[in-house]
Order: sequence, then C-alpha cells, then structure tokens
Amino acid sequence: MFRDLRFSLEPGQAGLLTGPNGVGKSSLLRLLAGLLEPSAGSYSAPETRALCDDRLALDEYLPLDQALGFWAKLDGKGATDTETAMERAGLRHLAEVPVRYFSTGQRQRARLARTYQAGASLWLLDEPANGLDTDSVSRLGEALQKHLDNGGIILAASHIPLPIAFDFSLKLEPLEELEACS
Repeated sequence: MFRDLRFSLEPGQAGLLTGPNGVGKSSLLRLLAGLLEPSAGSYSAPETRALCDDRLALDEYLPLDQALGFWAKLDGKGATDTETAMERAGLRHLAEVPVRYFSTGQRQRARLARTYQAGASLWLLDEPANGLDTDSVSRLGEALQKHLDNGGIILAASHIPLPIAFDFSLKLEPLEELEACS
C-alpha cells in the first residue's frame, strides 16, 4: 500500500495526510495506532496513542459521561478528565443523554472527547472535522492547538481544512501497479 514512505514528527508538531479516497490514509493511521502490522518496513511511535476514526468506541446505550467514564478507568483517568473532555468537545450539556440519540456531529464530537480524555501524546485523527458545524470546527482547532502547545503530536488525515498550522503535509498517491500477494 505504501512504498518509500518516510516522515518524522516531534513533540509540538502536526502532520497532515492528504490524497484521494482509498489511497491508504486511514490504513496508515491504524497501522501507527498499532491496529495493523506492516508487511514490510518499520515504524516507531510514542507509547501513548489515541486513534479517532469513524468507529465509535463508546457504548451507545450508556449516557455519554458513563460511556467516557468506562474508558477513563481503563486509561487511568478520573471523572475530572471526563468532564474536561466533554467540555472541550462542547458536549457537557449532553452528559446524561445516551449516545445512541446523538446526531452525526454530536457523535463525531463524542469520538473527539474520547481522544481528548485518553491522555495520549500522539493523536491520530481520521477526518476529525467530518460532520462538524462551524462552531465545533473552531472548538476542534482550539483543542488541537492546546495539545500541540502541551508537547503533543498530531497526525491527521482530512479533506476538510483544519484550523491549525501543520508542520508538513504528505500527499499519498495510489501505487501505479498493485503487486500480487504470494
């Protein structure tokens, strides 16, 4: 899927992945999250990583605060971290609403809240602005900038302009020849 791909991000830096649909941006993020193994080559990433993609890793039948609270316990975080994450995502007023009742934009903000509360140094964001209104994109930009200002690292794939300055942009291109697997 990738050939001769090299890049590096240091604390406080952000990188942007671009390219056509199906080129492998999401797969690269999942690989860096540790969910996929490379068939060749290697990579290194910080120990603490958070992936925000189209999969909602929250129990939809629980109210948002409880759904996030489950992950907070696994991450060694507390109720304050959950409160802060909901506030950053603009969801505090929906804390007691079951996630299944959320709109598309609210679900995306819940995914982002999960990322915010994880305490990971590397945020891997797959189309983080999808479904967000203008105010929510602004909130996202504030959260991203705060993460960078605190020494965090961001790698995002997005077709929608994001409100932060990126240290580099990497355009992934389709491979001209698909090699047969043996």
